Amino acid sequence: MNSNENRFLRQFDIVAPEKLSFPITVIGAGAIGSATVVTLAKMGCSDITVWDGDDLEDLNVSNQLCKPSMVGMPKVQALAQLVYELTEVQIKQICRPYTGQRLEGVVVVTVDNMTCRQRVWKRAGLSRKIPLLIEARMGAEFARIYTIHPTNVDEGDFYQENLYNNGEAERLPCSARSIIYCPTMVAGVLALLIKQYATNQPSPREILIDLPNFLLQT
Repeated sequence: MNSNENRFLRQFDIVAPEKLSFPITVIGAGAIGSATVVTLAKMGCSDITVWDGDDLEDLNVSNQLCKPSMVGMPKVQALAQLVYELTEVQIKQICRPYTGQRLEGVVVVTVDNMTCRQRVWKRAGLSRKIPLLIEARMGAEFARIYTIHPTNVDEGDFYQENLYNNGEAERLPCSARSIIYCPTMVAGVLALLIKQYATNQPSPREILIDLPNFLLQT
């Protein structure tokens, strides 16, 4: 057995790494995005592209996967460095905001603004080059996740109904927006959805997570 087989030995009967070789684009390298990318790379995903135009700040250190020494670095660059140290996977880095560029493969949206989500959907809607769109929203200890097949009209209509404007989003105090156990929990669910896609298993189109009450609802 070679070293790569040894590395993933404990998950072979759940999902083999060769089934995870398809392209995945993660838009957003913040709290959910950083945890998701590390989790996917650990799971065996090897073709990962990450978009984000922000730099790491001190306030990011407690709620996303990064090192304190990385403060000041572009988030994507810092994440790429961390992922390589932990997994030897080299992610593709795009250190700028997503503004509507062409996308292909599975797309995972982890940004915190609705305008970017709308831009992604404008590109993804009914696209045969994007077989799956996964989008996560988080506020404090609560999260909502959408799993949409863009060519499925019913799923697309459902998702569009939940794309409200930024002004309609709930505004939380700066000190009550994120705590590390929420994005890491969400990242685990996103990785599970990727695994279900890779193994041709069905996924719910909406998942609600209420951590204080230990509830996960589909």
